[in-house]
Amino acid sequence: MNKKQDLPWDNPRFRTWIAVARAEKAIVRALSRGLEPLGLKLAQLDMLMNLYRHPGQSQHDLARRLLVGRSNITMLLPQMETQGLVRREGDATDKRVLRLYLTPEGESRLMKALAVYTDLIDRVLAQSTPAQCEAMGEQMRRISEALAED
Repeated sequence: MNKKQDLPWDNPRFRTWIAVARAEKAIVRALSRGLEPLGLKLAQLDMLMNLYRHPGQSQHDLARRLLVGRSNITMLLPQMETQGLVRREGDATDKRVLRLYLTPEGESRLMKALAVYTDLIDRVLAQSTPAQCEAMGEQMRRISEALAED
């Protein structure tokens, strides 16, 4: 048997997978560059978006939503507090829990970051029809779900 037949280069699924991986890396690079003037990193943007949508979360809940360990949140919080983006408040019923909230500066910076983010999305997806965007999104959701089971 010819060894070249066993290699994946000509497999359409393999080529598609590589294209998806490259697109993800390009998106991360472009978004990171766009957030740099705002003094934000992607992980910080994720935290700000989640705290805006779900104010008063505990560190544990936020880590679960972001699919990261609590230690990741613990490391980011002091930086974000120093920047004046988030504040921690004690829970009224459980003194062991700290609740997280955006500050006015955090909300302002988030709105600027969302403008950068939506501009990138619009620029990239303008070449696709709404139906194509929906189909691509559905496929990405299926990929995420399939890998989440592993």
